[in-house]
Amino acid sequence: MPTRRRLLAWGAAAAAAGPGLAACGETAGAARMTRASRRRPGQRAHLVMWTWVPLRKAVALWNRKHPDIQVTVQMVPANTSGGYQKMHSAVQAGNPPDLAQIEYWALPEFMLSGALTDISAYGADTLKDRYVDWQWQQGVFAGATYAMPQASGPMGFFYRKDLYEKWDVEVPRTWDEFRAAARKIKKRSGGSYISAFPPANAQWFSSFPWQAGARWIRTEGDTWIVDLTGEESRRVADFWNGLLRDGLVLPTQDSQSAFFKALQTGRLASWPGAQWQDALIRGNAPGTTGRWRVTELPQWERGAHASSNWGGSATAIMQGTRYPREALEFAHWLNSAPESIDLLVAAGYGWPAAKLELAGSALGRPDPFFGGQRYNDVFQRSDRHVDTSWRFSPTTTQSYARIQDNFGRVLAGHGGLRDALRDAERSFVDDLRAKGLKARAAS
Repeated sequence: MPTRRRLLAWGAAAAAAGPGLAACGETAGAARMTRASRRRPGQRAHLVMWTWVPLRKAVALWNRKHPDIQVTVQMVPANTSGGYQKMHSAVQAGNPPDLAQIEYWALPEFMLSGALTDISAYGADTLKDRYVDWQWQQGVFAGATYAMPQASGPMGFFYRKDLYEKWDVEVPRTWDEFRAAARKIKKRSGGSYISAFPPANAQWFSSFPWQAGARWIRTEGDTWIVDLTGEESRRVADFWNGLLRDGLVLPTQDSQSAFFKALQTGRLASWPGAQWQDALIRGNAPGTTGRWRVTELPQWERGAHASSNWGGSATAIMQGTRYPREALEFAHWLNSAPESIDLLVAAGYGWPAAKLELAGSALGRPDPFFGGQRYNDVFQRSDRHVDTSWRFSPTTTQSYARIQDNFGRVLAGHGGLRDALRDAERSFVDDLRAKGLKARAAS
């Protein structure tokens, strides 16, 4: 079980080891520690995995191929603190799942509570070269590995080719062109918008400061530095604030019925989003088959190719499992075997963490929904240009919720997005200090 000294060591190694935890004031809360059980000849290992992704086809294939290691999938709420709270409670109660899907931004929170198993001790580090380095590093703390990377969400620009041509609008290559295109679409369409602005999605919004070169979280020694109001973040906030003020974007929450209806009807002509949203658009706007295309995000500097990421998850082996070796074997197969990846791609789980030849996978095929475009070529380039210095804190769940609360007030007419980020910066610092961590604002 991690000791307080070990927790403090994570912070000291943060800058060199990837995402780290500095000056942790909590102790690990697992009621049962991971201990590898020796199986008798012929004895099966039974593993339970909690996830919100439809993994059943891939898991069924594993179970057919590995009769001695059987995996049961149990579904938990997606992208909510409720699902994560259930995981924390299970670890603290001594009845955790063997594996759990955990988003990259939430991994530091689970490390802070001692909920993850050090899988370096079971050979995980020998598998590192099979994965994209920046995704692998999301599960590394102070040189030890605690989760296997699963998938990410490199950003791109989904747009309706037919509507852009109908209204004689150029696909924007820069953010200045995005604003100009937004004006034309509003004027020429009779009620459509270039994009939505979802107030309750801090992860989506954060991808734009990330692309611009901001670093909301970093460490200096054992202190967390919070910077939501640096030049890059102010530039992004002012840009979107102007679009909202001028009525050029639709203030509606993404991934809800009104959003999908807007995609289906053409009320939304485009959407800057993550690769994994291809399945959501296809599944919720079937009447638009053949009309969509994908290109890279608009750029702040013409000719640049800066990108960022929205989403992404790891397969973590939880503290308390009796079968860490078997869990690691399954997690590696799930996230790297070509036959598994093809099934997961069909389920819309995101951009694979495993290195792969795009042309030889399901991701490399021309897609009729996107007019025959090999659209994942765009996301492969995007993935290569993600700024890998972006980090997450162990308080991301509550801190991002504060951004969303502030954005809601902006849309209700109280202040601007720059003000919302300034207020959220103070809350970020308070959240970290409440965990017993050293923290300060950058300015």
